Amino acid sequence: MSESAHPRADELETLTTLELVELMQAEELLAHEAIRPQLAAIARAVDATAERLRLGGRLHYFGAGTSGRIAALDAAECPATFGIAADLVQAHEGGDDAQEDDSHLGRDHAIASGVGAGDVAIGISASGTTAYVLSAIGAAKAAGAMIVALTCAPGSPLGQAAEIAIEVETGPEVIAGSTRLKAGTVQKVILNMISTGTFTRLGHTYRGRMVNVVATNDKRRARAARLVADLGGTSIELASRAIGEARGNTKAAILMLRRGVSAQEAEELLAAAGGNLNATLAEARRP
Repeated sequence: MSESAHPRADELETLTTLELVELMQAEELLAHEAIRPQLAAIARAVDATAERLRLGGRLHYFGAGTSGRIAALDAAECPATFGIAADLVQAHEGGDDAQEDDSHLGRDHAIASGVGAGDVAIGISASGTTAYVLSAIGAAKAAGAMIVALTCAPGSPLGQAAEIAIEVETGPEVIAGSTRLKAGTVQKVILNMISTGTFTRLGHTYRGRMVNVVATNDKRRARAARLVADLGGTSIELASRAIGEARGNTKAAILMLRRGVSAQEAEELLAAAGGNLNATLAEARRP
């Protein structure tokens, strides 16, 4: 458990700086390996989340302290990466100190979020006992949301409350109780897997590219032009022209170049396929 002293705790301050960072790196590798037994549960969470979002649901994260900040980071990155609406993935944070113990705050945040039937609520807590998270998840469950637990404590109250429990035993931290270390790494990696897996299943990527990228700055405009040129089999110049005709819709631009259709026709084809570029192109390949 994260609160237990590390086997090398007594010698920590006597290690050289190189030995200290070597120890920390070795522990991070152990954290990554500890995820492996939970991959099937993570895959179930991805499939269940994708199914609900496909039908109009939303994804909610509830966490406090380090867990809340990690959740907020993942949620904040989703719109830029996958071109989704800003409120499709929401992170609700309980803050630090006494706020972590505030069950009323967790319940109030869940109710205010509008979480309900058709949504997915992921509770994130290294210990699986954080009062803020447990109360938020309790309110989300009462509202009909599907519950996923992400903890580093098998058999915790949070895991027992969930339909899908992802429980990764990370062992003692180099600094006892500092869940910003291995536990934080595990939470970040698994949330990456869930959000990336979900939006890949929903067609927001194509052949490993961010085809839903919203070109709001020079870097993203250049990225969009490169991926349209690559996937459309043309030059950067023609790709940029297609993006312009498609009013910034990179998937429509790719479809225009691959299928030889107008921007309007490309948008109609995508709409018929729920925005899934892979499904649209697969349909075109059928005899």
